[in-house]
Amino acid sequence: MGRGRVELKRIENKINRQVTFAKRRNGLLKKAYELSVLCDAEVALIIFSTRGKLYEFCSSSSMPKTLERYQKCSYGAVEVSRPSKELESSYREYLKLKSKFEALQRTQRNLLGEDLGPLNTKELEQLERQLETSLKQVRSTKTQFMLDQLSDLQNKEQVLVESNKALTRKLDEISVKNHLQLSWESGEQSMPYGHQQAQSQGFFQPLECNPTLQIGYNPAGSSQLSAPSNAQNVNGFIPGWML
Repeated sequence: MGRGRVELKRIENKINRQVTFAKRRNGLLKKAYELSVLCDAEVALIIFSTRGKLYEFCSSSSMPKTLERYQKCSYGAVEVSRPSKELESSYREYLKLKSKFEALQRTQRNLLGEDLGPLNTKELEQLERQLETSLKQVRSTKTQFMLDQLSDLQNKEQVLVESNKALTRKLDEISVKNHLQLSWESGEQSMPYGHQQAQSQGFFQPLECNPTLQIGYNPAGSSQLSAPSNAQNVNGFIPGWML
């Protein structure tokens, strides 16, 4: 009993849709290859997935040549009205840019870990090496950035230490000046009394005389008074009451 007819409509289940796409894509690529080999035909097949990934097959040596041939056959009337050389160069440039763009898109998706199924072992190893190299560069840049930050912080710390030392020296100088000023002021306040007392002890001496007042002439008293006066004259000092 044969299979029933399959209704052609969009598959709603995402997983089933991807599985069906992979199977039919591989079958279509196989059929295109068989057609080119069996019939010696120039076959070019281009497939874009829903994510924008490109799948292509070309029986000739170059896909751009086949597309250029298709362009000439399909748009011959347009090419007649335009300069052929300018159109060819522009189209080649367009194809180059398109291929570069698609290659960059594939590389970006592969680096993000997407669409790795079609890659073989060699391509996966190359992708792994690229990721390791990128990771080393990122770590090296991060380490250098942290070292630069550490150096800046050390320089700031040195500046702060020098400022702290300068402030400490200035504070010590101010403290010494205040201490000297206080000691000087206290010395000036105690100096007059001690100085006057020393002068009074050095220049003035007590008189050794009879404190009794005698009126009239007394020979004994005059002799007694003359003795201390002579002693005082010897010392070089004359009391004021004798002048």
